[in-house]
Amino acid sequence: MGMISLVWGILALIWMVLALIPVIGITNWLLIPFAAVGAIIAAVGLLFTRTGHRGRAKAGLAINAIVMFVAIWRLGLGGGLI
Repeated sequence: MGMISLVWGILALIWMVLALIPVIGITNWLLIPFAAVGAIIAAVGLLFTRTGHRGRAKAGLAINAIVMFVAIWRLGLGGGLI
């Protein structure tokens, strides 16, 4: 689960960088649920992983949370349209 959430977060991060382009900014509406699913996968990974092996799940959770924050901030700046 940790590896899945980490890869999911990296994909969301790449998508977020592309969504910062003004014309493509409307894809943030799809990016937020995508990153939320990655965060849920990371949370499940944190619950079912032993204490010493939670690094990937924590990193996936952090990346997905950052992506969601930036995407929401970007929608707020552009009014959700640009």
